[in-house]
Amino acid sequence: MLTNRIQELKKEIIEFATHVENMINKSINGLIKRDISLLNKVIVNDEPVTNKFELKIDAHCTNVIAQYQPTASDLRTILMIFKIGNDLERLGDEAVNISKSALFLVERPHIKIEGVDISRLAEESLSMLKDSISSFVNKNVQLANDVCLRDNIVDDYRDKSLKNLINYIRQYPSSVEQIQHVITICRKLERVADLSTNICEDIIFMVEGKVIKHAFNQ
Repeated sequence: MLTNRIQELKKEIIEFATHVENMINKSINGLIKRDISLLNKVIVNDEPVTNKFELKIDAHCTNVIAQYQPTASDLRTILMIFKIGNDLERLGDEAVNISKSALFLVERPHIKIEGVDISRLAEESLSMLKDSISSFVNKNVQLANDVCLRDNIVDDYRDKSLKNLINYIRQYPSSVEQIQHVITICRKLERVADLSTNICEDIIFMVEGKVIKHAFNQ
């Protein structure tokens, strides 16, 4: 029955999102705690699971469409689950990229840059990701809209961090390689926020059939 198959797809997406959220948490905790083993787990163990999740959801969505030929809201739901699965895979890639830069940093002396707090940026971005999945589970359009609006908060904090990082390079040119990796982590966390926004735009389309892509950038 189509309803049951859609529920199965939703369950798979929730499991996938939980896995990806854990990856991002591990990448940040590995950086903060300078835990090389935790960072390696993200790269070696978690990424293959992410790829399997995406392939599984892609196949299931395709099979459901072929078997039941859904229309209207059911079709929108399946198509958005397919697209959210792709975004979650990209979020997993960002966790891997963060972990790779973190590995470079933890193997070198710690540097502290005024006005740059990776923990805070990660907290804001992960909060958006958590709320995007919550809005999906509960079909909460109001929460999805709120997540989209919060993207500007992350963008502003990223911009301020990048400005402080560039100033730090000017003062300490020998730190340029390390700072480049800090910049990478800031940009990847901002990308987590962007992809969470994409998910919320998909949720709004799934629930209301309304396209709001780019509306929050105008």
